[in-house]
Amino acid sequence: MSFALIEQYRSLRANPYKLLVKLSRYGFFRRMPDEMYLKLLFRGILDRSLRLDSPISYSEKVQWLKLHDKNSIYPKLCDKYAVRDFVRECAGEDCLIPLLGVWDRPEQIDFSSLPEQFVLKCTHDSGSVIICTNKADLNIYDTRRKLKKWLKRDYSYLGREWAYHDVPRRVIAEAFIGDEAGTRPDDYKFYCWQGKVFSVLLCVNRRQGGANYLFYDPDFIPRYMSIGGTLKGLEEFPLTKPPHFEEMKMLAEQLSKGLNHVRVDLYDTPEGVRFGEMTLYPNSGFNTGYTQEFNDYFGSFIHLEESHIDKM
Repeated sequence: MSFALIEQYRSLRANPYKLLVKLSRYGFFRRMPDEMYLKLLFRGILDRSLRLDSPISYSEKVQWLKLHDKNSIYPKLCDKYAVRDFVRECAGEDCLIPLLGVWDRPEQIDFSSLPEQFVLKCTHDSGSVIICTNKADLNIYDTRRKLKKWLKRDYSYLGREWAYHDVPRRVIAEAFIGDEAGTRPDDYKFYCWQGKVFSVLLCVNRRQGGANYLFYDPDFIPRYMSIGGTLKGLEEFPLTKPPHFEEMKMLAEQLSKGLNHVRVDLYDTPEGVRFGEMTLYPNSGFNTGYTQEFNDYFGSFIHLEESHIDKM
């Protein structure tokens, strides 16, 4: 038996609920009631019980919101194409990244009409993104194959993020807003509760497979590093506010007004603030990088007793 298999055996023996996590990725448990499923998934990923009657941590409160907050606007916010209309109505056209095209099927994409740098996104899920910084190096066959595969999946089932279920499955192309060398801009993720920013996550050193994640207070005071648990290595935090920080914060609060909880992702570029996306359930509420102390602290900003709950 290989070392990897031995480690998997030990891991499953220590927490048998991890087996559910593995099987759920293959479509098992789709008919299981949402609350039961989320309790088992929570135990499998975070290795502790999910408290729904009196949730405390951020992870627990995100699960509660999945189950109880059914605002009819949410599917539009999850749709990477339709959300552009929402942003346009709330904040105007200037903050939108230029749209280069939208297609129902990857076969319809005319790559010859696209510029040398662009970004392809599936509209119905999270993470299905292809960043092209040099079209001459792009494998068009492989790109279409990936997009076809991604368009087939129903993103809503794995974490029971219901708002994604009925989002139309399309592909959009947007302009690449990095530099000519292909360097992607830092992005700022504003965590909001009913129109007020309570934390800012700065993603720096974007690269294939990861980034560095740094949490700040709304006034850009360092709070937490994703690596190392509680705040360490303060010298690694940029301490100077970006040029358009207050503008970004104002835009995030404008877009999140009237919503219980949403993360608004924005870019600070030389041309000004640009909108990225709106995320209702960051990491599906299953971020294993949080310490329990930070998870509880983060959860303190989500006041479920003040929630505006809408039923579809």
